[in-house]
Formats: sequence, C-alpha cells, structure tokens
Amino acid sequence: MKRTVNTNITGPLKKHLAAFTPEFSVSEIGTVTSVGDGVAKVDGLEGCGYMEIVEFAGGIKGVAINLEEKSVGIIVMGEVLGIREGDEVRATGQILSTPVGDGFLGRVVNPLGEPVDGKPNVATKTRYPLEKIAPGVVFRQQVNTPLQTGIKAIDAMIPIGRGQRELIIGDRNTGKTAIAVDAIINQKGEDVICIYVAIGQKTSRVAQVINALEKFDAMSYSIVVSATSSDPASYQYMAPYTGCALAEYFLDRGKDVLVVYDDLSKHAWAYRQISLILRRPSGREAYPGDVFYLHSRLLERAVRLNDDHGGGSITALPIIETLANDLSAYIPTNVISITDGQIFLESDLFYAGQRPAINVGQSVSRVGSSAQIKAMKKIAGSLRVDLAQYRSLAAFAQFSTDVDEITKKQIDRGSRLVELLKQPQFVPMSVERQVVSIWAGTKGHLDDIPLSRIGDFEQQFLDFMEREHRKILTTIARDKALSEETEKQLKQAVEIFRKGFVV
Repeated sequence: MKRTVNTNITGPLKKHLAAFTPEFSVSEIGTVTSVGDGVAKVDGLEGCGYMEIVEFAGGIKGVAINLEEKSVGIIVMGEVLGIREGDEVRATGQILSTPVGDGFLGRVVNPLGEPVDGKPNVATKTRYPLEKIAPGVVFRQQVNTPLQTGIKAIDAMIPIGRGQRELIIGDRNTGKTAIAVDAIINQKGEDVICIYVAIGQKTSRVAQVINALEKFDAMSYSIVVSATSSDPASYQYMAPYTGCALAEYFLDRGKDVLVVYDDLSKHAWAYRQISLILRRPSGREAYPGDVFYLHSRLLERAVRLNDDHGGGSITALPIIETLANDLSAYIPTNVISITDGQIFLESDLFYAGQRPAINVGQSVSRVGSSAQIKAMKKIAGSLRVDLAQYRSLAAFAQFSTDVDEITKKQIDRGSRLVELLKQPQFVPMSVERQVVSIWAGTKGHLDDIPLSRIGDFEQQFLDFMEREHRKILTTIARDKALSEETEKQLKQAVEIFRKGFVV
C-alpha cells in the first residue's frame, strides 16, 4: 500500500526546524532548608552575591543578606506562608533596586516601589540600587544654604542647612513627626522635593500624615514610602534605603531633597529581628555588631554636591524615639554621633504646654549660623543668650523670693521669649515674619505685655505688618538682611502698633 505525505504539514515544519537555534541557560538553584518570621535559610546558591534578588518557587522574591560557606540567609519580600521546606530557589543575578522617576511625586509606595495608594503603577524604566556608597569629600561643598522649617525655635536657634543631617529625638508623643511634617509643608514654593519614610508606624498614623500633606497641598512635591507595623520586617528594613534611592534620583538632576526617616529606632528593631533569626552574634541590647554601620551608611548619603557635580542636595531628618528621655541608650548615642546635631524634644516641656517642646540646652546644630540668613543671624544670638540666662535664673529664683530688679527683668523677658516661641502645628511661618516676631521679643517690646497676651500681640502685630508695612517684610525677604534703615522702620512700626494694642 502506497503512503502519501501531506506536504502542507511538512513544509512549514522543515522551515521551523531550519530556523531553530538551540539555546540553553545556566541558573543557580538552591533548596529551602528552613523558613520563618520573614527569613529563609537556603542550601546551595554558592555564587549568590550580597543583596542579590532570588526567586522562590511560587514567584515570591527575596534578598540574600547572609552569605555563609554552605548556606545563604534570605529575607523574604512578601508573604512567607507560600514557602515550604524543600522548595527550589533560583538566583536572578540582579542586585536589589527600586524604580525611580518624576512619576512618583504625589504617590504612596511600599519599599519595592509598588503603589499602595490604589492608583495605577508608575511608568518608568529607571532603577536605582538601594545600597550605594556615599559621595566622597571631593564631591561635596560646605553646607551654608538654609532649609527653612517654618518653626521659629528651630530656624532661630537650631538652624538646618541643605545637605545637613539633623536628628529629631525625644520620647513617644512629644511632637517629633509634627516638626517633620511642618518642615515638609513649609517647602511649598521652595523647589525642594520631600520624601517621608514611615518605618514601623501604625497604618492610621501614616494615613494622618498623608491627609495633612494633602490638606496643605504638599503631596504635589512629596513622596511617601510606607512600611507599616503590619508589614514584614524585611519591608521595614528596606524602607529608608528605598527613600534614599528615590532622593538620589532627584539629587542627580540637581534638585534639593528633604528626606524624613520616621523612625530609625523601629528600623534598628527590624534589623535586630532579622539578625537574631539568622543567628548572627548579638551584642549590646541584643543588637548585631554592625547596627552602627546600618545607619551610618544610610545617613552619610545625605550630601550637598558642589557645582561641578550638579549642586543638588539631600537633607536628612532622622527621627529616634527615646525611653524616659534617655539620650545615653545604644541607638540614640549611635545616631547622635553620626548626625550634624539634634533637636531634643522633652516630655516635661510638652506636658507643660510648650509646643514645640524643644529643650534648647540639649539641642544643637553643628552647622550653626552658616545655615541662617543674615537677618536671622543678627537677632538669634541675643535670643539664645536671653533664654540661657532665663533658664539658670529661673531655677535659682525658685528657691528665693527675694530677687533684685535686674534679675527679675531677665526672668520676665525670658518667660516672654519662651511664650513667643510657642507655635501651633501646621502653621509654619515665613522667615521674614519670624525675624520681625523675634526682633520684637529680643528688643524688649514685649517686656510690659502680660504673659497671657503674648500670642495675641504677636499675631496682631504680624497682621498689622502685612497690612500697613508690607514693604518692610518684602525688603527682609529680598535682602535676607536687617539693615539699620529697616530696623529703624521696624521700631517706628512697633511703636505705632503698641499704642493701638489693648492690654
């Protein structure tokens, strides 16, 4: 019997086989030996690198963080319930990175750069590594450009410059986040990109911050990186590095960036949890030995580049939570030694009604007056001296009812300056209004105003200046200095106002 071949089938098949080129790929595969609490131990993967992304059988990603002779410790970026002992793990050869781009402005993302605000994904092909060596000395220039927070006590006595690392430290619920949020709100119109990194915070707390930023139209130039307390420890560990990578994208384009890390205490807790599960040797307070390097390699990436390298800057505001105002604990002392100063918020001052509750004696900016405009520098020196004298004399006067007239005047002025520095949340003040307000206090124009009326006097005086003497405020904002002529006009203006102010 003769067979017939269907040429309609064999023709395309021959063409397909002729065009076929055999390909093969080599991939490194390991096996899960144990998994739990967001960390997996894997045998094999001898060629795996530090911070390399690996993929588990179910498509879940992980990052190699512990490289041992025969096994690799991996933090799981996602839900560990889908991973079983004996599952295959495949090395990808890619180092951990995050997507970056202008499209992230106004968005809320997780540490992987994935949106968590219910909006579409950000279309970008650019990626930045989470870990990066900080710019060297030759890339940097001196920090001498102020970053105004809008908070009188900080801009006058603890100034922050662009490129600085200023720690905000204090007990729980003393207003640390409020200062950071006010600083972000005050950057409106200043051409500063703001990144708020929430690490281990309650979801409701993060939602409050986002609502505040939206209410004051600050989300248009801000990015929120959220790793809440319900997220895995791996997310809380990666969150600040993601925020810093996003900041470096804008830095490379010559922009000024403000990054808030809220807070690094919980970041250290997450790292301690991961390290203990990986059976790393523990040290003081059960933290691993490299916990100092954990924060130093992050905060050293804050920089002000010189003009040859774009002139951009990253200003870091890390937040640390203390217990019972203890600044000598392990993590607080570590971060204090890394940063360029600290703003110490004291719970006793907070409960006494002083908001913001800044302890001026233990707060410092190591950049100092070089990060202030000339007008503020001129009046802030006497402010610090008056407050320092007030603190020492007020403590002394508690034990004596008999004080001389000069001492009484110094105490009275100091108490009025303390009252003048009080400022409600979400009311940041422009620098020219701050200068006028503090000038009135340090020059003695509030000495005969009752303590309970200082707030009314300040508000009405500033409104009066806006209405009747707007030119003076404009001159201070333009020249950034307080000339003799401007000061003379200020003195005339305050005398006119005082005649109409009813005590």
